Amino acid sequence: MRHVFRTVPIALAVTLLAGLVFTQAPPPGPSMLHPNLTVAPVVSNLTTPISMAFLGANDFLVLEKNTGIVKRIVNGAVQSTVLDLSVNFNSERGLLGIALHPNFPTTPWVYLFWTCHSTAAPANPFFPDETRCLDANIFGPDVNDVLNVPLLGHRLDRFIWNGSALTYDRNLIMLRAFQNDGGDIPPGQNDAAQPPRGNHNAGVLRFGPDRKLYLIFGDQGRRGRLQNTLDINPDDQFGGPEPDNAHFSGVVIRLNDDGTTPTDNPFFAAGAAQGGEAGANIQRIFTYGVRNSFGMAFDPRSGSLWYQENAEDAFDEINRAEPGLNGGWIQVSGPASRVAQYREIETTSLHGNETFPNLQQFRWGPERIATTPAQALSRLLMLPGAHYKDPEFSWKFVIAPAGLGFMNGRGIGPQFDGDMFLGLAVPLPFGGPLLHLQLTGNRQKIAVDNPALEDRVDDNADFNQLTESASFVIGRDFGIVTDIHTGPNGNLFVASLSNGAVYEVKRK
Repeated sequence: MRHVFRTVPIALAVTLLAGLVFTQAPPPGPSMLHPNLTVAPVVSNLTTPISMAFLGANDFLVLEKNTGIVKRIVNGAVQSTVLDLSVNFNSERGLLGIALHPNFPTTPWVYLFWTCHSTAAPANPFFPDETRCLDANIFGPDVNDVLNVPLLGHRLDRFIWNGSALTYDRNLIMLRAFQNDGGDIPPGQNDAAQPPRGNHNAGVLRFGPDRKLYLIFGDQGRRGRLQNTLDINPDDQFGGPEPDNAHFSGVVIRLNDDGTTPTDNPFFAAGAAQGGEAGANIQRIFTYGVRNSFGMAFDPRSGSLWYQENAEDAFDEINRAEPGLNGGWIQVSGPASRVAQYREIETTSLHGNETFPNLQQFRWGPERIATTPAQALSRLLMLPGAHYKDPEFSWKFVIAPAGLGFMNGRGIGPQFDGDMFLGLAVPLPFGGPLLHLQLTGNRQKIAVDNPALEDRVDDNADFNQLTESASFVIGRDFGIVTDIHTGPNGNLFVASLSNGAVYEVKRK
């Protein structure tokens, strides 16, 4: 999600996801716009807090993206460091996601998704020196070198909680992290000017009501089969485009608690028929055709999985995942009926510091976007049993949504029970708004009362604007919101990466 780096005014230069610092004082703190709600910090002075998990009342773990540290917060104060991993925190990498086992603490397993680093940056910048992180090297110093990662540098690991610390148990899966497509192998990629990157990692972890573990993983800038690019072959220097271990990206992954693959996954039979690494990865898929995301949560009433998806320049999305969903990226962004607008924006936008319109990886330029909905849909890779559906809501020009969560209960008022809350990955507009969205009675769609939103698209006129959806704003000055949860006390807890704080929203 490049907009984290290019849509914020230079004067702000916030921490963002690159570990920078404010060049001017951050806002004094968030405020709520609803007359019955107030907000206050639970804990401050954290370093890039990105995700949290509650151990009990007034007791939770918080991840610091850039330090690799898991801190325990008790009664509003940092009680201890319970784990310190050796992370590569360049760009959007780092310590990213956490989930507790459904039987926690009886089953004391804690799951973390994070980016490790190699022992050294590669001598050849187009080929990492290491394929994957060794378990023996997961502790030590942190690095901010974009090239200092193994090819499979993203780890989903299981740890054991002993009441005061986390100890390493096992690795469940390793995923692609190395991104440097500017080489001449294979030839004719048209990516000679492509810089190395460390983004589109996603990384949110959640256990579902089915007691399965879900991980949303970004596309890593890949242009393989799971990005609906049937005309690209191969994907990059390491092969592809089939989703072998080096090209498995842009997916929601569904796993058992031990990392094995559930046999009722939507493409389990299709993956078995294909075989090999690619087939095994296809078996893990719950949803594909995903670009990038910083927010994913289960609806506490229906059990449905919702996630936000970050676009390039056109059509950020809120999606309700379904087994076997193909989200459409890169052929479709936003509703399929808007594909002409998607193409027009992406082929003309010079937003931020862009020198030419592009979709990050240069070999698949925006001029490749279809000109009609039928043409776009005909280009989708449809695995056996897959289906496409439009997002439940989108913004014509990107606003960079991020942390997403649900209010579970009546703690902040009965009118909010079951509602969705959403933050942004840039502190624009309003210093970083907190959005409040209601669902329809059948829990299938975003509820709207503005006739202009009947199509579930905010036709905003420019980037970082909320126009038709301005009524969703319920709070301001939250900065970059990376996680949202209902706490054990029934209040809403919001993590702000840029403000270095976790906030509590409650009734006055």
